Amino acid sequence: MEPDTNTATVRLIASDDSWIEGEAVRQLEATARLDGMVAAVGMPDLHPGKAYPIGAAFVSRGMVYPALVGNDIGCGMALWQSDLPVRKIKLDKFVKKLTGLDDPWDGDATERLEARGVPARLASPSIGTIGGGNHFAELQRVDAVEDEAAFTELGFDRTAAQVLVHSGSRGLGEAILRAHVDRHRAGGLETGSDDFTAYIAAHDDAMAWASVNREVIAERFLDCLGGAADKILDICHNSLTPVPGGGNDGLWLHRKGAAPSVSGPVAIPGSRGAITYLVAPTGAQDGNAWSLAHGAGRRWTRSDSKARLTKRYRPQDLTRTDLGGRVICGSKDLLFEEAPQAYKDIESVIADLTDAGLVSVIATLRPVITYKTRRT
Repeated sequence: MEPDTNTATVRLIASDDSWIEGEAVRQLEATARLDGMVAAVGMPDLHPGKAYPIGAAFVSRGMVYPALVGNDIGCGMALWQSDLPVRKIKLDKFVKKLTGLDDPWDGDATERLEARGVPARLASPSIGTIGGGNHFAELQRVDAVEDEAAFTELGFDRTAAQVLVHSGSRGLGEAILRAHVDRHRAGGLETGSDDFTAYIAAHDDAMAWASVNREVIAERFLDCLGGAADKILDICHNSLTPVPGGGNDGLWLHRKGAAPSVSGPVAIPGSRGAITYLVAPTGAQDGNAWSLAHGAGRRWTRSDSKARLTKRYRPQDLTRTDLGGRVICGSKDLLFEEAPQAYKDIESVIADLTDAGLVSVIATLRPVITYKTRRT
């Protein structure tokens, strides 16, 4: 991806049939005009954020923008292959067993974090908890396999369930962003400056913290069900990293709701009522800023979703999905805000990525139980 000395290159990876809000495109183009921007790439799940679009990747030189990465540094998706036989899943029984996940973890957070190079001072009671918003832990089962060789090589077992966890750095990322905003508002940092160096160090701690958090969530989830699992992948979609590959010195890659396409297979979920796609990146990946969609993308804002759906559904109607899955969510507001209807069509997102030559589908996974929170 060659830089333009006058303005950043803007690319939107979406077919003419895919619905992308005009405000999301406006935010993409506005962000591309920030000082130092080289490229701005919108994914098929692009949708508006508070100031910057979600579902996009940005390449810059000489300047980086912590506010663009946002407050949930390190947020991502991790997928495990469990030893729980699908044939032995009893939905009512499993739903009852999934308790205590909102409470503080009783393990040694300091030890787990230090093993990943994270300072002990960053240990927190929130380690091992899912958080709010669109975060979840989900029991899944194989729906279909498209690439048998790749599926087997990754260590999957179609007779056993999988666990997908979506969570991030909880309050740590928020504190890091707040410290930046207090000093610089939404302004950027010059690469090589003291403030840049301090931010990157804090950012990297939050990345590792978030990864540990997903691991502990999966362990707690499986402990409730009497199972164990092997981690297949763990990817982060809110981050600031050097551009991968040689010959790109000085270029930095901001991902805001964009999955890395240079770390192996990627899990791209739709919603709690839609299929998750396991895909393999294909091609050079430089034209899409080494990134892919991280999900289906929102169709409605949370407030719009609540306003639309409360007129049509009772809360208990939303605890079961059209795919036969169950939803554990004690919060009435969250049930409506994160309903499947609030999200775009994941099949269209994957089709756009496939048609662009960016991915091939390995398999699809079907949600069985989605855990949000038991708190009201």
